[in-house]
Amino acid sequence: MRDTGVMSDSSRELGTSLRHWRDRIRPAAVGLAANGPRRSPGLRREELALLAGLSEDYVTRLEQGRSTHPSGQVLAALARALQLSSDERSYLFRLAGQQPPASGQISGHLTPGVQRLLRRLDDVPVGVYDPAWTLVAWNQTWAALMGDPSAQRGRERNLLWRYFTGPHGTGPHGNEPRSRVLRTEQEDAGFAAEAVADLRSAAARYPNDDDLRGLIDDLNRVSGRFAELWQARAVGSHTADRKRIDHPEVGLLTLDCDVFTVQGADLKVIAFTAEPSTGDADKLALLRVIGLQAISG
Repeated sequence: MRDTGVMSDSSRELGTSLRHWRDRIRPAAVGLAANGPRRSPGLRREELALLAGLSEDYVTRLEQGRSTHPSGQVLAALARALQLSSDERSYLFRLAGQQPPASGQISGHLTPGVQRLLRRLDDVPVGVYDPAWTLVAWNQTWAALMGDPSAQRGRERNLLWRYFTGPHGTGPHGNEPRSRVLRTEQEDAGFAAEAVADLRSAAARYPNDDDLRGLIDDLNRVSGRFAELWQARAVGSHTADRKRIDHPEVGLLTLDCDVFTVQGADLKVIAFTAEPSTGDADKLALLRVIGLQAISG
């Protein structure tokens, strides 16, 4: 990401396109409150930066054509935040001088249907992960239940990196926050084995993805537990189970956790639900209120 003093035609078009796409997104469509007067009904730069996990200054430089060669990760994050179609996403990559992700590479692109699902299911905690188990989208109820991930960057949003470099993975976990998910020793062993088997399956589907290969290499290097499970060469997928979550405000919840795969996009949609007319359902309803207060606050 380097700045140059010369603005090329592609940089100018990139900036113009980003502003156009930002202007057409209403705050309510991405779970944001339209607080205060606006010069246009679309997103502000700081809101796009928040949604994409970027700094406002960097978004400004991109829109003004003063920053060139954004990374593929940055472009993918912008495409998700701006709810671009597949064609628009490819156009964005090419304006930035990059080829759109091809077969064998993880895209993490959110389809319009998944984005609508996140907005409509606001009473259910829903998070969306890419095939490498990096969180790419969530609703406010998810943030209220699991903790707001909006300030996390890079691998901080990867479930397996956080797990295996934390207390569970014999890695350097000094700065890793404690997970809200509680597991017995047996449950923990099952989760770890399933997660690694799922990641090996993803590695076979995306053999040309450098970020995925780097994640696996680094996990093998820093986590003895991951390395042992990786050498077992199990292949599989992580699906539904029940989770006990220790929430700092509402206490212990026991929820059903279902994993849905989006066909054609290879995304994992995780939804937490509670048995109706139970204390867990009441606590989940309270968390939805907490999530709405976070939006309006």
